[in-house]
Amino acid sequence: MKKVLIICGSPRKDGNSDILAQQFAKGAEEAGHSVETIYIRDLKLGYCIGCMSCIKTGKCFQQDDANSIHHKMLNADVICFSSPVYYYSVSAQMKTFIDRMNPLYGRMKDKDFYYMITAAEDDNAQIGRAFDAMEGFADCFDNIRRCGRVYGGGAGDKGTIRETSAFNEAYKMGKNI
Repeated sequence: MKKVLIICGSPRKDGNSDILAQQFAKGAEEAGHSVETIYIRDLKLGYCIGCMSCIKTGKCFQQDDANSIHHKMLNADVICFSSPVYYYSVSAQMKTFIDRMNPLYGRMKDKDFYYMITAAEDDNAQIGRAFDAMEGFADCFDNIRRCGRVYGGGAGDKGTIRETSAFNEAYKMGKNI
């Protein structure tokens, strides 16, 4: 059994990115894994101010929810990021989250990463830039494995992701961890 941590970066509750995350979780749970899902919109996160004190101390000086997430990420075997595409990248919530994980630099290793993005348009430029934003974070750590991607394009209205192939792909990806 693996510990799976899903990080959802959508500001919209029950939106398309959340739906893909739920499908991934369903597959992982059915495969016998322990799953926890974190919705960034429910966290209190300040912006990184670039002071780099976290590199010396291993934690951020800001008193918000970021430090409690560091522990969860260090203890997870599998990490899955899910985000909508906003202006050819991840949501502001996901980007803020990624920046606040800087205390993990040099400490996190041996993780399997999965990525899911949704977008209103089915556009290759959106695919590459959004995945780059999430994968760039993981590239900063040792022995990180990119294990899977799901792109749900053409899903602008809430719930329309269910009508795309991404809906079943997310489930299968979680099931095959």
